[in-house]
Amino acid sequence: MDTSKTKTLDAKLERMRAMFAPMRSLIVAFSGGVDSTFVLKVAHEVLGDAVLGLTTTSPTMPDEDRESAIAMARLIGARHLIVESNELEIPGYAANPINRCYLCKHNLFTVCEAKGAELGIDEIVDGLNLDDLHDYRPGMQAASEKRVRHPLVEAEMTKADVRELSRAMGLPTWDRPASPCLSSRFPYGTTITPDGLKRVAAGEKLLHSMGFAVARVRYHGEVARLELEQSEIARIFEPANRETIEREFKEIGFRFVAIDLKGFRSGSLNEGLIANAPKPAGTLSSPRTQV
Repeated sequence: MDTSKTKTLDAKLERMRAMFAPMRSLIVAFSGGVDSTFVLKVAHEVLGDAVLGLTTTSPTMPDEDRESAIAMARLIGARHLIVESNELEIPGYAANPINRCYLCKHNLFTVCEAKGAELGIDEIVDGLNLDDLHDYRPGMQAASEKRVRHPLVEAEMTKADVRELSRAMGLPTWDRPASPCLSSRFPYGTTITPDGLKRVAAGEKLLHSMGFAVARVRYHGEVARLELEQSEIARIFEPANRETIEREFKEIGFRFVAIDLKGFRSGSLNEGLIANAPKPAGTLSSPRTQV
């Protein structure tokens, strides 16, 4: 890495540490992914046991993500609390409206807020990064309402910055693919059901076991639409892979399997929404704005 880039990253990291330094205690809304693992790591370096990672688990969370959250908190040496919280029980959530993520994040931050009050913890932070501000993120409104801070945004860190600094710190999440909740596999307006979530989870677990590191099973009722990296699409048509996928996906409960020829796109179900959707309350107008 060139010297100027290293200095810029170091400055951002110091800005983030300086933000944590005056805090008496805080909760990190912790999924175990790239961003929240990095936030927990830096916060723990600054505040030690005054930091608590809080993970809510649900049928919408892949088993691998729960295991990752437990493993990363243990690796960092941070206190970690797991709270069972079924998003499907949130009024309106299962109907899958376009503000579904607001309902989820509002529930998450309400749990964090309640645990903070119970344990005497002052602050709540999350893993939102600078790049996330360019996507459709209704959950930011919930963060604003619950006075949740975004350390990565305040430090002006992009996803690439987080990955590079995570790699330098030896965090195994540095190159981990994004892993949003399983509800994101359902087109808006499609009812989210326990059975549908199980099918999606089983399909993605199968694809991962076959060596497809980045894979999405988009749920369309009887049809599973697979999104894979462009370089991996051809491999899906190899006879052994095709036969395995056809057989196993029918066993899982899908009648048809379709391959998306555009390949994997993070947030593909937001396509057509981002440009026209109004920014949710609490959207940052500049990198230094706090919400």
